[in-house]
Amino acid sequence: MDDERRLYDLLWGTPGGPRRGPRPTLTTEAIARAGIAIADADGLDGLTMQRVAESLDVTKMALYRYVPGKAELVSLMLEVAIGEPAPPPPDADWRRQLDDWTRQMFDRFRRHPWAHAATVAPRLPGPNELAWLERVVAALTGTGLTGGEQLDVAVLLIGHARNLAQHAPTDATPGPGREAAFAALVRGREERYPALAAALRPDPDGRADDALDFGLARILDGIAALVTARRAARGDRP
Repeated sequence: MDDERRLYDLLWGTPGGPRRGPRPTLTTEAIARAGIAIADADGLDGLTMQRVAESLDVTKMALYRYVPGKAELVSLMLEVAIGEPAPPPPDADWRRQLDDWTRQMFDRFRRHPWAHAATVAPRLPGPNELAWLERVVAALTGTGLTGGEQLDVAVLLIGHARNLAQHAPTDATPGPGREAAFAALVRGREERYPALAAALRPDPDGRADDALDFGLARILDGIAALVTARRAARGDRP
């Protein structure tokens, strides 16, 4: 319970340094950004309080005055890494808003691959994370979907963005796309995987490896069908 309270105070309390002792020389945001730099390079396995302290030129014990442990540090890092969502495009309908939202979320996870592991378990969300959720619910307000369904849409979209970003090349770790990686494995094994080999042949129309676009469009198609059905049931005009 004490750990939960400390995390709540870090995420939702007044930002700054420790409440007692010498005048603070750090901020929790500066500590989070130092942790992000390490995790971006070496993942969460490479993140330690000692490394963060060294990068900030302070002792590990001094760091504990601001952040009680690694779990709390990762929560702060996630809050800073995802940041606040940008406002929706002007005059955008709910579909365009959610398309924009998902692409922004994909970009956050692509730039910070460690965030995937940091968001798979139940946890206390921070203000920025709730602001992202607020954007989805606000976009769907008036569509006829229930509050629970609006939240389910957010879970569906973030799952799509997070899972694809996990396998996407990053600036730090460039590499082949999903289909190119599959093609390399199937090459020379076409007799064992004939259907997959056929599917991986170059598209005559030049279609790129666009799992994000394809999946997002299909998800939004399904939501649009549900919205249309709800509006018809209410007697609303399309």
